[in-house]
Amino acid sequence: MGLGFLMASPRSSRALPEILKRLDGRGYKAYKELQGTWIYPGFVLEIDHVQGDPYADPSRVTVTVEPEVAAYPERAFESTPRALGTAALLARTFASAARRHSSRRGSGKSGRIRMEDPGQLVLAQTAVRVDRTGAVEARFTVGLPARGRRISGGEAGALLLDDVPAVVRAALLSERYEPSKIEECAAANEDAEALRATLRQRGMVAFVADGARLPRRSGVDDRPLETETVIPFEAPEGLAVNVRLPNAGVVSGMGIPEGVTLIVGGGFHGKSTVLRALQDGVYNHRPGDGRELAVSRSATVKVRAEDGRAVAGVDISDFIDGLPLGRSTGAFSTENASGSTSQAATIVEALEAGAEVLLVDEDTSATNFMIRDRRMQALVPKEGEPITPFVDRVRSLHRDLGVSTVLVLGGSGDYLDVADRVIRMTAYRSEDVSERASEVARVFPTGRAREAETEMTRADARSPAHGSIDASRGRRSSYVRVPDGRTLLLGNESVDLAAVEQLVLRSQIHSLGLALARIAEGLPGDPRTVPELLDALDTLVTEDGLDALSDRRLGTLSAVRRFEVAAALNRLRTLRVE
Repeated sequence: MGLGFLMASPRSSRALPEILKRLDGRGYKAYKELQGTWIYPGFVLEIDHVQGDPYADPSRVTVTVEPEVAAYPERAFESTPRALGTAALLARTFASAARRHSSRRGSGKSGRIRMEDPGQLVLAQTAVRVDRTGAVEARFTVGLPARGRRISGGEAGALLLDDVPAVVRAALLSERYEPSKIEECAAANEDAEALRATLRQRGMVAFVADGARLPRRSGVDDRPLETETVIPFEAPEGLAVNVRLPNAGVVSGMGIPEGVTLIVGGGFHGKSTVLRALQDGVYNHRPGDGRELAVSRSATVKVRAEDGRAVAGVDISDFIDGLPLGRSTGAFSTENASGSTSQAATIVEALEAGAEVLLVDEDTSATNFMIRDRRMQALVPKEGEPITPFVDRVRSLHRDLGVSTVLVLGGSGDYLDVADRVIRMTAYRSEDVSERASEVARVFPTGRAREAETEMTRADARSPAHGSIDASRGRRSSYVRVPDGRTLLLGNESVDLAAVEQLVLRSQIHSLGLALARIAEGLPGDPRTVPELLDALDTLVTEDGLDALSDRRLGTLSAVRRFEVAAALNRLRTLRVE
């Protein structure tokens, strides 16, 4: 077979009606007899796991379609980016078809067919994969039908012999799609990858193409806002660049250079919309999303304040030092961080994980962490203020550590003194006002004194203490659950990830939960420090794919960056460092 593997003794789907007739009315656990490989006309179905109860997590199944049956053109999968673009199209279509063809066929989750939907993103995932031969593998779940807690054989036959084949035909065969649609998805993803690869070469941290449609429907709906009032993005003069892409050819747009960049403007004029495009630009997007060619460097991290989060042994002394009562910040720990200490810790943790670009929005930052103006400096002398504000560190971050920053600001004019460039947003239109900003800074000096006296340094890497990462729960050595799009259950711990804004999919949270479980059980090479652990995970997934995170064949995993894994690790309240 192309992808996946076959269990022993494959059986023909023609045998299912008789078997299900025999199982009808028996206790639900008798469904275990179905586990294994079934040969259908045109595809192979493997029932990997049979649920133990109609109310439990549905049964996991895998469908494999051979290349000659799937019949996708070679261009659809000739490179990894193209294959990922094609697979995302199939996964979106399958998830939609599954919703249409599912019907309630009894108690609990009977009759339900579900697949992870990648939504607007295109990234490596386990729901649908297209391999280098053109074979297609799809992983999804089905709710085996029951009356109460007894097998409903007739409904099971309709599910397995009618509904599932209908979904497979609707989503996994090339004849379902216009050839131009397949090429569009493959080409768009290839172009996005090529564009991101050029950023470092050209000294840019991000690029937003002319014509990009950046506004989203809402803060919880990542689909594009589709109204006549949406204004396509246009690069400001002075930051306009051209890039040549494999499929789209020469594309014009705004290139944001390395260094310190401010995005300013009045409220509701598009500042945060641009910043959100940059934070989501670490991922590729489907055709029609509007952000297909709005990309950022892969090592771009959004940082913010997060009152109440736990911090474990983080050296925040570059930002906060000299706390009352002689409390050290060289290895700062707390169960209940303030806005300023949480934002300082998040920045240092991002640097520890290898961040090259920081994104900061004034609206989600701690005011006293961002700035101390001249009046406050006069009222509260530096000797009585442990915080070195970010305005006095942002230049040093780039000069000393090579880390660029993009900040959205509406009220902190002091940052004009430290900016390399300033972009003003007016009614969703951008303008390079760097020269004007320099003139404003010269004519209207703030009079504030710089409060940073030392260069920025990279803190020593931390080593998690043995046993402080524990994924076990009861008799289970590894317990990972994702109850919603912002929470991870790991062992006995609940990890709040609401402030980790670059987590987009629940399947990403599932992946990072399994990654933490792998760290708990031990990784090859015995890595100790946080960067070493993240490097080991990256190597594991690069070499063996997302399946390396679990000993079960799961269709609920999506690629997750080392920065989000680190963010989850750092928010474990059990974490202790040596």
